[in-house]
Amino acid sequence: MSTSAELFTIGQLAARCGASVRTVRFWSDAGLVPPAGRSAAGYRLYDAEAVARLELVLTLRELGLGLDTVRALLTRAVTVAEVAATQVAALDAEIRILRQRRAVLSTIAQRATTIEETMLMHKLARLSAQERQQIIDDFVQSVIEGVDPDTPAMRIARSIRQLPAELPDDPAPEQVDAWIKLGELVADDDFRNRVRAMATAGAEADELELAVDYRAVVEHAGRALAEGTPPDSTQGKAVLDRIIPPDTPAAHRATMLEQLETFTDARVERYWQLLAIINGRQPQPPVVPCFEWLIAALRADVGAQPSSQEDTAEGSA
Repeated sequence: MSTSAELFTIGQLAARCGASVRTVRFWSDAGLVPPAGRSAAGYRLYDAEAVARLELVLTLRELGLGLDTVRALLTRAVTVAEVAATQVAALDAEIRILRQRRAVLSTIAQRATTIEETMLMHKLARLSAQERQQIIDDFVQSVIEGVDPDTPAMRIARSIRQLPAELPDDPAPEQVDAWIKLGELVADDDFRNRVRAMATAGAEADELELAVDYRAVVEHAGRALAEGTPPDSTQGKAVLDRIIPPDTPAAHRATMLEQLETFTDARVERYWQLLAIINGRQPQPPVVPCFEWLIAALRADVGAQPSSQEDTAEGSA
């Protein structure tokens, strides 16, 4: 045992290392800073080694290590490098959560949301990657349930499932907002039923793609929209003829109209736009309004077309 000149009372040890007596006593009881001996009156006495141990414990605690981890380090059950690696991983996870919380709060500040919306936003943003993917998986399953796996519907389902596994470590407010809106969208029963109807009718998708020139729709219908051309006007009919050849049979036009109505939905387009934002990409400009204009023009045109019976009657007359 060291000489008395080298020993410190618990108060002296606490003062020397800048800790409270209560804290030193607690750590001493826990075996982290054991006394070197006791005085004649029974008080604990600590030596220079205890000073070094206490300073080490204080440093480790300031780094955020728990008492069990500190004890393992002092007994050399683990190395400092192993503990440091574990702490880095834990801190990274905590930083990621804090960044997501900050993004959620930024989104709330911009959206002027209600208390209910705020709770929903926080809940959705805190979901794990697996839980987020499960939401999309459940949505896809509800869309394709009972559908022939060899149909184009499965291609649609695989495309729909393209949700990233994890939000960025430092998500921008618009990414958090997009994820929240996406979660709300896929939970909507009407949207699910709409996508399922599109998926089950997917066998016609290839025919529709060949029947209508996508670029022509965007160019001509888009210009008509920008210029305010009514789809049921004479000018609208002229635009329609640039997209769909005027000699296209009425029956074929009616089929095209039915297909366009089936596969055109602003909410589905919004789904892909939200996915792009979450993935950090610039979403494509909306084209559904162009197709909606085309649908209205086709409706007006098909309604104005004489039926086959009327054609026959006029011919016999």
